[in-house]
Amino acid sequence: MRVILLKEVEKLGKPGDIVEVADGYGRNYLIPYGFALEAKRGYVRDLEHKKRLVELRLRKEREKAEDIAKKLEKVTLVIKKKVGEEGRIFGSVTAMDIEKALRERGFEIDRRNILLEEPFKHVGSYTVKVRVHPEKVAEVKVSVEPES
Repeated sequence: MRVILLKEVEKLGKPGDIVEVADGYGRNYLIPYGFALEAKRGYVRDLEHKKRLVELRLRKEREKAEDIAKKLEKVTLVIKKKVGEEGRIFGSVTAMDIEKALRERGFEIDRRNILLEEPFKHVGSYTVKVRVHPEKVAEVKVSVEPES
């Protein structure tokens, strides 16, 4: 019996997979407990259509992320902070500061996607990685300058 899995079944497959199982296993366990549907022509066509739609949506998201990454890599953020002796900043420049500067430039990036190893504590130029998509990371230039 061929079935379409609706939920992940250990040692069998993940949702959307079409698998061959014993008739009894399919009729007495998988279908009644909502783990699968019988793989009839209509269901298979519907599943393939949904997979195509998901793939199209994912491709558009990747393309959008590529565009955002290209724009981000052209940007240089200038963050002004009060500075003490030897160029040391009072406080530090954190992901929240970078997020705020990006918002002022028109980018909606969550601070959890700003991959900052540690806050900046000195005046200078830095490169920060920003995750714009699970598969794409962009680099943004950040310049920390003293307030006048």
